[in-house]
Amino acid sequence: MDHKIDRLELPKCMDCACFNLRKAARAVTQLYDKALRPTGLRTTQFTLLVGISMLGAVRVTRLAEIGVMDRTTLTRNLKPLERRGLIQITPGNDHRTRVVTITDEGQKALEQALPLWKKVQADVVKRLSQERWNSMRADLGEVVSLVSKS
Repeated sequence: MDHKIDRLELPKCMDCACFNLRKAARAVTQLYDKALRPTGLRTTQFTLLVGISMLGAVRVTRLAEIGVMDRTTLTRNLKPLERRGLIQITPGNDHRTRVVTITDEGQKALEQALPLWKKVQADVVKRLSQERWNSMRADLGEVVSLVSKS
């Protein structure tokens, strides 16, 4: 099979929604990771701790659904938190499920990270403007909804 690529078509690929969303996500992640560095938490870990703290005991499957991630990715992201003693993962009622809870150490780590997160969050919103951020957040929510329905 000889597939010819029209070189004039390739630049259109740079308009790819996936590429541009991931590029923006990487840039923002780097900013938040730098701000959270003194705590030893990465942004992904911080948001997981926030979610677990808000939800209380939560099934791994439910946490994956909320984060729009597959279970294996979530499990990989939970392991460092469990190793550090920030969360506890226990078998659920039917032993097929696993339940995640935040520990006292995890709550302390969250308390240490929260002011750093607030500062970087406020800076990002200020640089974007509150109106623009509200619009972007709504648009991103729509993107998630559209993709989740397909």
